[in-house]
Amino acid sequence: MSEEGKKDQYSADSIQALEGMEHVRMRPSMYIGDVGVRGLHHLVYEVVDNSIDEALAGHCDTIEVTINEDNSVTTRDNGRGIPVEIHKKEGVSALEVVMTKIGAGGKFDKDSYKVSGGLHGVGVSCVNALSAHLHAYVHREGKVWEQEYEKGKPLYPVKSTGDTDFRGTEVTFRPDPTIFQQTLEYNYDTLASRMRELAYLNKGIKITLTDKRHQDEKGENVSEVFHSEEGLKEFIRFLDASRTPIIGDVISMEGEKNDIPVEVAMIYNDSYAENLHSYVNNINTHEGGTHLSGFRRGLTSTLKKYADASGMLDKLKFEIAGDDFREGLTAIVSVKVQEPQFEGQTKTKLGNREVTSAVSQAVSEMLENYLEENPNDAKIIVEKVILAAQARHAAKKAREMVQRKSVMSIGGLPGKLSDCSEQDPALCEVFLVEGDSAGGTAKQGRDRNFQAILPLRGKILNVEKAMHHKVFENEEIKNIFTALGVTIGTEEDSKALNLSKLRYHKVVIMCDADVDGSHISTLILTFFFRYMKELIEAGHIYIAAPPLYLVKKGAKKQYAWNDDQRDAIVKEYGDNAKIQRYKGLGEMNAEQLWDTTMNPEYRTMRQVTIDSLAEADRIFSMLMGDEVPPRREFIEKNAVYANIDA
Repeated sequence: MSEEGKKDQYSADSIQALEGMEHVRMRPSMYIGDVGVRGLHHLVYEVVDNSIDEALAGHCDTIEVTINEDNSVTTRDNGRGIPVEIHKKEGVSALEVVMTKIGAGGKFDKDSYKVSGGLHGVGVSCVNALSAHLHAYVHREGKVWEQEYEKGKPLYPVKSTGDTDFRGTEVTFRPDPTIFQQTLEYNYDTLASRMRELAYLNKGIKITLTDKRHQDEKGENVSEVFHSEEGLKEFIRFLDASRTPIIGDVISMEGEKNDIPVEVAMIYNDSYAENLHSYVNNINTHEGGTHLSGFRRGLTSTLKKYADASGMLDKLKFEIAGDDFREGLTAIVSVKVQEPQFEGQTKTKLGNREVTSAVSQAVSEMLENYLEENPNDAKIIVEKVILAAQARHAAKKAREMVQRKSVMSIGGLPGKLSDCSEQDPALCEVFLVEGDSAGGTAKQGRDRNFQAILPLRGKILNVEKAMHHKVFENEEIKNIFTALGVTIGTEEDSKALNLSKLRYHKVVIMCDADVDGSHISTLILTFFFRYMKELIEAGHIYIAAPPLYLVKKGAKKQYAWNDDQRDAIVKEYGDNAKIQRYKGLGEMNAEQLWDTTMNPEYRTMRQVTIDSLAEADRIFSMLMGDEVPPRREFIEKNAVYANIDA
């Protein structure tokens, strides 16, 4: 048979039977989501989850996570230590089985772990498979045992290397650069956010995060200790630090219902946003699920019963809806489920039906007791609900106006929009540009085949401090809605977006590289986070990065996006190099804007992602809310990373 014929032949030999670690290395995104920044950090979470599971089983209370100088990571706990005895079936140490076999681990044995975060059993073995090098130490029964691996394969059998008084497991791993080609650098703040979250969700555990790459003012390694005695109550106070509470304290409960451990904490504030965060076995279920349904059911039925009995609803001319009870509410629901059933591989939506009634009962009992014991707070909450209902009624009319405008305007599009000719949304992108002047330059410089331009007039409305109907009445926001083509949702589910009619799969925020531009970008991002979160989660939102400098000498010229690049170019060009500082997009001509910021071949764009919904919620409320001290502290801490013009 010819070589051509062999290539076309599809036989049994064509089927690749990849097993275990080989499959993880061949298809890493199936196991950790992606091989970018998020996947890189997910490796740390997988290892830490093993230690947390030891803590949930009552055998560990201290976890240490260290980012080493070479961007390897070390985790250490004082748990029981992974067993090292010979595994009867596999014929090698249990440590080697856990580290090299997908699906191996004590989490499938209900006597070892009652509940666990990593129930798919791919945790540390998956990390091992995706690491260039991993070194495991086990301190167990007075002995130190160790084994090293390269790309998931053991370099030698598990061996004893000495005596110890310590008990626990230590793992140091260095991610494989052939897998993680985008970056190998860990972000301290990203890891700190997750460690803080875990400390709140598992009160009493002490988690220490240390960064050996950076030193503080005293010359010591940057380090933080995360420890919570009150759990979710402290978590709520942390998330709502920038909001003003309207009731005395956090309402909370902790207990078991139908053999399901349930923990709930909530507070009402003077904002108009609903912020519900849910967790199952420490996993952030950002798509919600049965536990969140149970919370909403318990909250709505109990508050409605109380409000009806109080007589405060008698003069209201329309029905109270479920959303009205949740305006200005920040709440966290955390459940521990022995055998959680998640919808999809991403573990973001809980499907266990029995959890609904367990959480609903717990919330009802908690609220009934609180409302009875705190009549003044109860009255304040009901008054907040009535105001929310009236605002929702007004917002419904405003939404209908937006929809009507979409239908009646030419092609359903705002007049300011300069659309593109391409019809396939996957190939189209729209630039939200600050100001008519820069918008005019962008229109001249764009590729009109696939790039659309929507100029925005000045600073859009700060949605963090605006009632819903004011948001829908705002002209610039109406233009964004109609230009993107997404529907706003029904009265019952006002936050749901229908992305099937999204007209552009890249929505690019393009503002000046100065303080005002940064403020406008933040206002737009706040709007997307509060009203179009699905766009961010689907990866459609980007921020353009126009250059800060143009360095010229004679016929030579180069653009620079930061001070270091500028200095390097000046050094390369030598004396008499001229530096032009761009303070706004309007200072560039159309050709320069295309070359640096809009041309897909050369531009730099940052995709907006959400690593932690709780942390994103906290930061937006802090940056765009009324409280000044937290905002000042945040800016002072992060000023080193910002380009601020005096």
